[in-house]
Amino acid sequence: MKKIYIAAFVVSAFIFTGCADDFLDVEQTESISTDDIELFNNDAGASQFVTSIYNKFLNWDMTSFGWIGLSSITSDDADKGSSPGDTGTDKDVLDALTYNASNPSAESTFNANYDGINRCNQALNIIPKLDKADPNLTARLIGEAKFLRAFMYFTLVKCYGGVPIVDHLPVPGNDADRIMQLTRKTAAEVYTFIESDLNDAIAALPEKSAYGANERSRASKGAAYALLAKVSLYQKNWQKVVDNCNKVTGYTIVDDYASMFRPAGKFDSESIFEIYAQGPSTGKVAKGIEGYSNTQNPRGTGGWGWGFNTPSQSLVNAYEPGDVRKAATIIFRGQTLYDGREIPNTVDNERYNYKAYSSAYTRDWETDVDIKYLRYAEVLLMKAEALNELGQTDLAIPLLNQIRKRANLGPTPAVSQSDVKIAIWKERRVEMAFEHDRFFDLVRTGQAKAAFAADGKVFVEGKHELFPIPAAFLKQAGTLSSQNPGGY
Repeated sequence: MKKIYIAAFVVSAFIFTGCADDFLDVEQTESISTDDIELFNNDAGASQFVTSIYNKFLNWDMTSFGWIGLSSITSDDADKGSSPGDTGTDKDVLDALTYNASNPSAESTFNANYDGINRCNQALNIIPKLDKADPNLTARLIGEAKFLRAFMYFTLVKCYGGVPIVDHLPVPGNDADRIMQLTRKTAAEVYTFIESDLNDAIAALPEKSAYGANERSRASKGAAYALLAKVSLYQKNWQKVVDNCNKVTGYTIVDDYASMFRPAGKFDSESIFEIYAQGPSTGKVAKGIEGYSNTQNPRGTGGWGWGFNTPSQSLVNAYEPGDVRKAATIIFRGQTLYDGREIPNTVDNERYNYKAYSSAYTRDWETDVDIKYLRYAEVLLMKAEALNELGQTDLAIPLLNQIRKRANLGPTPAVSQSDVKIAIWKERRVEMAFEHDRFFDLVRTGQAKAAFAADGKVFVEGKHELFPIPAAFLKQAGTLSSQNPGGY
């Protein structure tokens, strides 16, 4: 009987750990027969393969402690926090930029994204074979899987530079597939692959407005265009940034900035793509993000969390007087929060991340706070940055001022191209603080060394632009891959 593999052959337990969601009921190295595949040969079965990809973003290893460490604690927006004696395994060395190739957060983030890519490849392998499912649905699901795979590869290329491109479900025993899994490609090749996936996704995905109320978390055409614009931003393809931003339609910035990070702000008019946390799991129906809020909530007497990833004094100083985003981003010791919770003066740190605060489930491991990864405000700022780089500063300034007006600030005083560039960079910082962009923004704009020096950290150019490729991966890859520069 013909066998159809629904999960990747695991060449390396390090690269692909964990199995598909339990509703698939198949371990990673197992296969199902053509008879058994009929269990999935319907609309619900097809959808489950893609749902398992979204569910990966709710996992501890994908979205919580390690990712917070790499994307936020390393930046000048945040300090380690917690208590002096609690290193958080490696959060102290991340904060000090003294990590090495054995760093647990660099390893878990690398590993988790490849696990997610594995799930994408499972879906892309099986869904075209489900001939009893609605072909319109399966086409959309393939588009979603490609968007999510592109999203994960974008995370990987930002963090590590060139990485292996696993573009299909590996076949057990196939040496070419083993080499594919262990061979680093260049960053340029990874970007090309991301763009190909996003263009395929754009062709297959509907607009956000076409989804029903129970499908709000699914990727849309607008999300694919927004991510493609961001991919172009990182490559300094300025005209492509503008062109793709112009295709993100049907969104508006909301009036109340703080509302976006509260339960009522889930999937508002500004949200383009966010990770949907429904709250503590009830069987397979609802699930929150594992540990995302708990690890960042206030710590100490009267606190209830671990207290990591605390706003830095540098970030506090970055806000202009009257900027409403400061109060929406930073919890201060002694204040009363929007839901009436009081933060006592006895907690360990002066400040905490308000965007990670969950009102309803702060004492549970799974929390209902969503993570907004793409917002329309960022689309406006990306377009403004690109227009300014193209010499169209007069068109960039109104976009910048639109964001400032929402923040209760007056028009920017910047006029020249060079001053507007700096103004846009500053606006990105305060607009998107604690949304996992600051470290990568500093690197891509060349501000890192000076910004870290001002925050008391030493950023080594030629080294700290990229995190180390995990030593465990390189040990298995042998001569097929090599470490990033900088003496890791």
